[in-house]
Amino acid sequence: MLDEPTYLRLADEAFKKIQDAFDPIDPDDVEAYLAGDVLTITFRDRSKCIVNTQRPTRQVWLAARSRAWHFNWDASTRTWLDDKGRGDELFSTLERIVRESANVDVTIAR
Repeated sequence: MLDEPTYLRLADEAFKKIQDAFDPIDPDDVEAYLAGDVLTITFRDRSKCIVNTQRPTRQVWLAARSRAWHFNWDASTRTWLDDKGRGDELFSTLERIVRESANVDVTIAR
C-alpha cells in the first residue's frame, strides 16, 4: 500500500490532469469543478460524474450513471487501475463516460 504522502501526491497529480483536460471544453457542454478532495463533472443535462479521493483506502473513486469504480495505484504501469481486476484505468474510463454522456471528446494527459 502507498504511504500517505505518495498517495496524496499521485492523487493530486491525477486530479490536476483531469481538471486541465476540461479547460478547452465549453463549460456549457461539460464543466469540471474541484472542491477539496472532490472533482465534480457536470454535463449539459445536469447529470454528474464524481471523482474523489478515499484516503483511508488510498484509492480514487469514480461514480457516474449508477456505477462506481475504485482505483488503486499500480506502480508497474504507473496508472490508476480498478480494484476488480477488469483492467479499467481511471483516465480512459473517465474519457469514455464523458464521450457517452456529453458526446464530447476529452483527452487526459498520461
